[in-house]
Amino acid sequence: QVQLVESGGGLVQAGESLRLSCAASGRTVTSYAMGWFRQAPGKEREFAAAISWSSISTIYADSVKGRFTISRDNAKNTVYLQLNSLKPEDTAVYYCAAAPGRNPLSSAYYTGAKYDYWGQGTQVTVSS
Repeated sequence: QVQLVESGGGLVQAGESLRLSCAASGRTVTSYAMGWFRQAPGKEREFAAAISWSSISTIYADSVKGRFTISRDNAKNTVYLQLNSLKPEDTAVYYCAAAPGRNPLSSAYYTGAKYDYWGQGTQVTVSS
């Protein structure tokens, strides 16, 4: 079992930045791809970013590309999401997720079904 705990959310103004963290426990996630998803009020959960187990590959949703950066520190069993140039439409609960396997990132990683473990989420609110 893998437990994921997100942190770093908060209330910021448009244009500002936040850094989200996702700490894993229970077992090491060095052989897991890690992803970030988000869910805004009244909307379905959507993919934001993912990183391969080795950090060699990353993928992003078009809506966040160029503004968000996903990274990981396997020594700390932690994944990060740097959110820059935040917009009000980025307001959502952000969830961290883990997908087992050392596979190349593919289109399957854009979907939640690929991930076996999920955190409880951290709220990001961006005011205009």
